Amino acid sequence: MDITHITSLLGGIALFLYGMSIMGAGLEKLAGGKMQGVLQKLTSSTIKGVIFGTLITGVIQSSAGTVVICVGLVNSGIMTLTQSVGVIMGANIGTTVTGQLIRMADISGDSLWLTLMQPKTFAPVVAFIGCIFYVFLRNAKKKNIGQIMLGFGILFTGMNLMDTGVSPLRESAAFQDLFVSMNNPILGVLVGVVVTVIIQSS
Repeated sequence: MDITHITSLLGGIALFLYGMSIMGAGLEKLAGGKMQGVLQKLTSSTIKGVIFGTLITGVIQSSAGTVVICVGLVNSGIMTLTQSVGVIMGANIGTTVTGQLIRMADISGDSLWLTLMQPKTFAPVVAFIGCIFYVFLRNAKKKNIGQIMLGFGILFTGMNLMDTGVSPLRESAAFQDLFVSMNNPILGVLVGVVVTVIIQSS
């Protein structure tokens, strides 16, 4: 990793945290008590949370997006950590199902539709639309929606920058050997957690 990758990683972390803060504040303003009540019903048990997370991931085509929204809701106090566990588990199931459906449909990896579904493609568009809502509209509810969209877009832009920053690790022989040498499942889980935190992508 050279200095460019390090600055990209640091800038990505800054945007990620800033986007999370903006999105969380927007969700808090928009939600009031209504969203909290709805989410309480939808995630009252782990099984319900898993189903909810799977469905949301199927709709937005991004497990990272589901997890980010979930973290934003927990951060703003709308959802509890216990509720979020099931949703995050469901997000990973949802992305697996989506991957299998794409494989069975034999959709090319270079297709326009798949490109548009990627967060790095739609995040700047979401941020741009959110910026228009937030800056130019006078309606408080629409401004809050714009703030959420803006935060979401900035957050994903930060994730993309972090991804660029840590990309050399993918080619690192030592990094690859770390995975190959994992025979102990518990150690494997711990390495998976650490690596996911570093590269911000499960």
